[in-house]
Amino acid sequence: MLSSFFKRLAGRHYRKYLARAKPLVAEINRIEIEYQAFSDEALNAKTQEFMQRYKDGTTLEQLLPEAFAAVKNAARRLSNREISVCGQNLVWDMVPYDVQLIGGMALHQNKIAEMATGEGKTLVCTLPLYLNALTGRNCRLVTVNDYLARRDAEWMGHLYKFLGLTVGIIQNQMPAPERRAAYGCNITYGTAAEFGFDYLRDNGMAASQEEQVQSDHYYAIVDEIDSILIDEARTPLIISGPMQDDSGGEAFRKHKPGIQRLVDLQTKLCDRLAEEAVRELEAENGDTRLAAEKLLQLRLGAPKHKKLLSTLEDGTHRRMFDKFEVEMNSDFNKEQLYQFKEALYYTLDEKQHQADLTEKGRNALRPDESDAFLLPDLPSIFMEIDKRSDLDTSNKQQAKQEAETRFSSISEDIHCISQLLRAYALYERDVAYVVQDGKVMIVDEHTGRLMPGRRWGDGLHQAVEAKEGVTIERETKTYATITIQNYFRMYEKLAGMTGTAETEATEFYDIYRLSVVVIPTHRPCIRKDANDVIYKTRREKYQCVIKAIEEAHKKGQPVLVGTISVEASEHLSRLLRKHSIPHNVLNAKFHQKEAEIIARAGQRGTVTIATNMAGRGTDIKLGEGVKELGGLLVLGTERHESRRIDRQLRGRCARQGDPGASRFFISLEDDLMRLFANSGPIANILQKTFQEGEQLEHPLLNRSIESAQKKVEQHNFSIRKRLLQYDDVLNKQREVIYGIRNEALQSETPRTLIFEMVEETLTERLEEALPPSRSSQAKLDPQQLETFLNWINTHFPVALKADDVQDKKPDTALIPFILERIREAYRTKETIETPEALIRLERYGIIRAVDKHWQDHLTEMEDLRRGVGLRGYGQKDPLSEYKSEAYRLFEEMMSHTRTAICSGLFRSASNIDTFKNMMDHFSRRIQETTATFAPSSAAPQSSAPATALQQESAVASGTSTRPRKLQSATQRRPASSTMTSTVKVKPNQSCPCGSGKKYKKCCGNKA
Repeated sequence: MLSSFFKRLAGRHYRKYLARAKPLVAEINRIEIEYQAFSDEALNAKTQEFMQRYKDGTTLEQLLPEAFAAVKNAARRLSNREISVCGQNLVWDMVPYDVQLIGGMALHQNKIAEMATGEGKTLVCTLPLYLNALTGRNCRLVTVNDYLARRDAEWMGHLYKFLGLTVGIIQNQMPAPERRAAYGCNITYGTAAEFGFDYLRDNGMAASQEEQVQSDHYYAIVDEIDSILIDEARTPLIISGPMQDDSGGEAFRKHKPGIQRLVDLQTKLCDRLAEEAVRELEAENGDTRLAAEKLLQLRLGAPKHKKLLSTLEDGTHRRMFDKFEVEMNSDFNKEQLYQFKEALYYTLDEKQHQADLTEKGRNALRPDESDAFLLPDLPSIFMEIDKRSDLDTSNKQQAKQEAETRFSSISEDIHCISQLLRAYALYERDVAYVVQDGKVMIVDEHTGRLMPGRRWGDGLHQAVEAKEGVTIERETKTYATITIQNYFRMYEKLAGMTGTAETEATEFYDIYRLSVVVIPTHRPCIRKDANDVIYKTRREKYQCVIKAIEEAHKKGQPVLVGTISVEASEHLSRLLRKHSIPHNVLNAKFHQKEAEIIARAGQRGTVTIATNMAGRGTDIKLGEGVKELGGLLVLGTERHESRRIDRQLRGRCARQGDPGASRFFISLEDDLMRLFANSGPIANILQKTFQEGEQLEHPLLNRSIESAQKKVEQHNFSIRKRLLQYDDVLNKQREVIYGIRNEALQSETPRTLIFEMVEETLTERLEEALPPSRSSQAKLDPQQLETFLNWINTHFPVALKADDVQDKKPDTALIPFILERIREAYRTKETIETPEALIRLERYGIIRAVDKHWQDHLTEMEDLRRGVGLRGYGQKDPLSEYKSEAYRLFEEMMSHTRTAICSGLFRSASNIDTFKNMMDHFSRRIQETTATFAPSSAAPQSSAPATALQQESAVASGTSTRPRKLQSATQRRPASSTMTSTVKVKPNQSCPCGSGKKYKKCCGNKA
């Protein structure tokens, strides 16, 4: 009774929405009948009429019935016309149904429309896109790949053009002028990655307004919104470039043989543990506790070991092992558990994707170096060096540099070894990645698609390349980054459509404030979803899958078989070849043939094996006579971690009232069952009674599996939400930086921004020099005043002396006085430069300083993000710590940026001759003073600085023939008096000059 009661309540809010929409649907249909009497020209003229009425104050809601009716009538007029789509001739046969009109209303109202496969979502989006394009602002349709963006834009473009609107397409590798033209259209189709990268290029990399292509962010509809805003949201969009100084490839090659040997040792050890455990369990008087100890060690060192998995299939053995594992994880047995781990060479954590070396493993790698994995304590070492009386200043500095070099070497070795171990032990070929054309290509774990251009960070990708023996590409540095969530939250209006959104409704609302509306199908769905069939082993499962495929193939029924990895799809393909069953394979290795394979998947007798990609966005139409055979049969060889992916696979069949059936085959060895469904009452029943050779199916088992999937979904949601919380901190900083950048690019007077930063820098320097009292009568100490004036004279040609500022109050008059002297000097520079060249130079100076320090800041933020989690061990909230540290780093970055702008204000010119004239002029003005500002600091007498200046000046004036490059990932360090020019110092290391500050805050800031 309770079950039936809750079923009646389910979907009540959707039914309310549908009831409210029906009168509007009737109004649209009534107007559309009136439009049928119009000529084509009269219907086309309606678009301009609607646009004018919108300008005159009519709202989009008021225009909706007429606009939707115009789209429906235009679709009717196109019926039976031959059109060209992606080089193929098609006949237009689409006129929106009532349910599609309701779907269009939901999209206009910033909702997610859940519509089943085959219900015409591609046509539905034309209704709200046309309506919102009447505002004159660019509207966007976001798809999952370039092919679908091009197909849908060309297909639906015939409808838009019939109504007088323009359509653009954004494709990968498209030149900037074509992108700008596409964004200038009323409606633009493209992928989430392309839209996001264009935003990053416009705001974080463009050197002029002409290089910016993307307009504002008004309205976007995201097709397959669950795939883009949830599955892809765990990976941020990153524009990066190779570091100039990167020896990581050589380091990974150096450590590869040792890790290979270590993995071989662990494999042999685990094989021995498995044999000993099985021997104890099979012996008549065997020691079960000893067997449990061996199995636990096996779980810690090789969780996917075949003998471990087969042993735990026995219910008695499983219960014994689970009881022992719980006992060992208690606080009383921590020491014993630690001893079990230390008997291995390394331990693995599959859920967290971590691999940790034990003492035994460290000794195996470096038997003769007891301190090889111990980082030196630099502060203590520096203190000891400072106390040594037998060393002079130069030798002390050299000793410190040697200690830092050793620290860096050990740190790099530990890092490379850690990432190589993860690559060998946790990242499987044809599961996490594939190797194509000598490159390691990441496979999206949710869609099964390749992710070209994407690389794992922190050296992991290089480790996998070393493992596979392919070319190790240089490590990259981030130039610009944003998460999918924060990019799409910038839109004023956001909507989406998919066949599977209801299960993630909570996340959509929490993150994006989007509600889900389930739209009914045009014709009733008659698909038959059979209960899951559970087997004990994968071997049994695959045998039954092959048998089911063979039976369907014999009678001519098409079959679509879903797998969760490339490896599984190829294994199934080998089994089908043994049984002489012809078939097609669609996975990340053969994604180029996706549309072609899916188009044939509904033909009589066809067998198609597909990973999770399964042709999203492409309908599988049934061939002749297939309906009488039961339609398309969908077989899943494993439950995915997400219920949505399973629903997507099922949705491939039974479109538009066609017949179809689906069933999933599961084994207790599947990752989902092994990791997340190994506890609870159902799991206990399976372990107690389930025997090899049996199969189980029941609705209760379906619900048990779904509850395991819910656990994974909640875990992944928490990861995405945490990622967003961290990125929200960086996003606020990004908005500030991009605001400064855009102001510099778009302002006619960028010097206004420059002098604002000069004033902020002067105020900051003055506050550092003031005494703690900060009273209005406070005066600068002579030594502090000298330091303050020296800094000013070093950066600006103003030749200030103590007598000039003696009577100026620090809190009111000093800064305005100094600022006016700087403006006076700048007016002199204005007389030497042409106005146009000076504006270009000012923009270039701001952008160069901002980009350099922002890119370095992004690297620091990445390092902070990776390391801040450790503060949880100190009973501190990592997120709160991250926020406070991020604020401090941002303040430092802004201070360095302003200082860099001050430094470059009088040390740059549009060309070398102008620079010489400017230096001569200022030299004559200050030659009688003792100011520390000297032309030699950047004058052309020194050949190297002059050459660099000439290059920068030419770039700034637009006369350089050399293309502008991004800022390098690592800066060149200036030679210090106490170190040779060949020694490289990292930003966070102590400065070699002996100041005690970090290098980035001392000499590195002057580089």
